[in-house]
Amino acid sequence: MARFHPLPVAAVDRITDDSVALTFAVPAELREDFRHTAGQHLTLRRTIDGADMRRTYSICSPAPGPGGEAPRTLRVGVRLVDGGVFSTHALKELAVGDEVEVMTPAGRFTLEPSPGLYAAVVGGSGITPVLSIAATLLAHRPDARFCLIRSDRTSASTMFLEEVADLKDRYPQRFQLVTVLSREEQQAGLPSGRLDRERLTRLLPAMLPVDQVAGWFLCGPMGLVEGAERALRGLGVSRALIHQEIFHVDAGTPTVSVIPAPAHSTVTARLDGRGGTWPVQDGESLLDTVLRNRPDAPYACKGGVCGTCRAFLVSGEVRMDRNFALEPEETEAGYVLACQSHPSTEQVELDFDR
Repeated sequence: MARFHPLPVAAVDRITDDSVALTFAVPAELREDFRHTAGQHLTLRRTIDGADMRRTYSICSPAPGPGGEAPRTLRVGVRLVDGGVFSTHALKELAVGDEVEVMTPAGRFTLEPSPGLYAAVVGGSGITPVLSIAATLLAHRPDARFCLIRSDRTSASTMFLEEVADLKDRYPQRFQLVTVLSREEQQAGLPSGRLDRERLTRLLPAMLPVDQVAGWFLCGPMGLVEGAERALRGLGVSRALIHQEIFHVDAGTPTVSVIPAPAHSTVTARLDGRGGTWPVQDGESLLDTVLRNRPDAPYACKGGVCGTCRAFLVSGEVRMDRNFALEPEETEAGYVLACQSHPSTEQVELDFDR
């Protein structure tokens, strides 16, 4: 089960006017707990103005190789979000030596280093997990190549510019970089403008052999990710080869399904080897019901994006308001997001330990 541990901030590096990279020192006794796969994320927790605030940020540092030493430090990228309490705190108040509660790594937007050609389409802070994926792959697999297509507003707003340039210098034959700026003309390269479905449909076949890519990684705002997926599907790419992680989902996004709720429901939940059964109050999510009785239940964003509250639906039926974290094969296998799930039967049973 994922757990929080206090980790000291070892470095706060300003990487653009509105973003920082936070480095956490991992003590020796916790290093195996924080061993991660490239592409995973960390949930950070702090009490800010008396409130428990949690946010999920992707790890940008490379992952250790098989059998390699567990990481002594972990680095995440944080971009300022309008009205974002945690991101504002991170940019303006966090300092070296401060302690932050950090949950052990989670997430399935990952790549185990394997031979072949891989590609990513990212926007803005979506570069963060893909930087870890590309750096880990190229370091551990000399028979692998990576093509990164990234979209940013301007060069000044581009996160991890130096780190990506370093990959290009170290692996000139195996790392391909394509940069598109939406609000600034470049002296060389592609014209400015958004990377939408139509543009990607033309661009991707011109940049690489689409049918030879072993895995696609799409990360960033919802519009970019959805447009890239539709472009790839239109080019004949199998859904199984497309991996997505969405940042910045519109709060008004419609629900996934609508199933009438029963008048009275209970949820039985197994968590960290212990179970319990509790009544679901009118209108609350299954996660909120569990949290009233088990405050240690895992969650972060409560927006259907991070996947921290993923649970296996043992019995009963639920409706999910939104789902931007689980892959189709996960939902088909019976997994749900507890933060977005409401009971559709009188009895529902969840297992957070699977």
